[in-house]
Order: sequence, then structure tokens, then C-alpha cells
Amino acid sequence: MRVRLFAALREVAGTSWLEDESAPDVDALVRSLAARFGPEFERVVRAGTVVVNGEPVQPGTPLHPDDEVTLLPPVSGGAR
Repeated sequence: MRVRLFAALREVAGTSWLEDESAPDVDALVRSLAARFGPEFERVVRAGTVVVNGEPVQPGTPLHPDDEVTLLPPVSGGAR
């Protein structure tokens, strides 16, 4: 599956795209990437949103080899 990273996650990983073939679900993917990129990466992912094939998902969502996973860090709102 392709994993797309934005903002702080892209900075920590040093890339906008990753490939992962082994994660059976979203939580396993996040754990695998956290082991690779460290606790700050995991903290940001857990506070943000995971989108699979254009739909926001939960940690237990199953993943398939042809999925596109987008990891979005938390977004703050603008001032009024």
C-alpha cells in the first residue's frame, strides 16, 4: 500500500510517500511507522487523522495492498 505523509509527519520521515506491504490494519501500520521514525511521529499520527482511499478511518480498519493511506497531522483553526 502507499502511505502519504503531510506536514510534520513528512518532516520527521524525510519523505512524502512510503510503501508498506505488511500491515494488516491501521493500528499495525502506525506502530510499524512509529518503530521506524520514533515517538514524535507516533504522537503526531495518534493526534491526527488517518484516511484510507479518501475516507477517514479508525485504528482497527483493515488494510489491503492496493490501498492508499494518508496520514494527516492535527490541524489548528484560524483566528477570528
